[in-house]
Amino acid sequence: MKSIRLFIVEDDRQIAEIQRRFVERMDDVELCGMAHTLADARDQVDVLQPDLVLLDVYFPDGSGLELLRELRAGDSPSDVILITAAKEVDTLRSALRGGVFDYILKPLVFERLQAAIQRYRQHLDTLNSLNNVAQEEVDALLPRNHTEPTGESAQRLPKGIDPLTLDKIRDVMKTPGDWSAEAVGQEIGASRTTARRYLEYLVSAEELMAEVTYGSVGRPERRYRAL
Repeated sequence: MKSIRLFIVEDDRQIAEIQRRFVERMDDVELCGMAHTLADARDQVDVLQPDLVLLDVYFPDGSGLELLRELRAGDSPSDVILITAAKEVDTLRSALRGGVFDYILKPLVFERLQAAIQRYRQHLDTLNSLNNVAQEEVDALLPRNHTEPTGESAQRLPKGIDPLTLDKIRDVMKTPGDWSAEAVGQEIGASRTTARRYLEYLVSAEELMAEVTYGSVGRPERRYRAL
């Protein structure tokens, strides 16, 4: 799976460092750069062409919304998630008009950022799999049509377990045989670490069983199969 190339634009260096550490905890996300001023961000984003920009609003040299409008006016391939303390409705309206993928209020929580990145990954995967679209596919692609799971479904899944990825894992495990985390990861286009997390969740939910096997060099490996 191709990594998401991500760029951070944040004037507060401590907050930027927190964001950097959050990003480095995620699978299949590559931090390609960081800027603390809008002027520096303009130059770097233009050269690096990241997939996704984490953008603040308030900067000593202007507003992040200005950069957002410039990216959209220039038909930039970079998508934008605003991470800001701005709670004004007018700021939110401007961000939505500018086509932000998501709008996250500070203080930033890891799980909220992780969920946004996961939705962005799913968004890219869906776009890349399409040739033409029907209305229901357009509806599914628009971020503003997405809602967070509520009620029983939200309570059932722990943090870090996305229902769409979980369904992909379940589909793979319908094929008979003993599966390694690496093989499952290859099937769904994810890392071995990500696949193992979901597989262990399904073991704990008693949907799968796992056992330790030993390869030719005696190295133990967990194998998974459906019950």
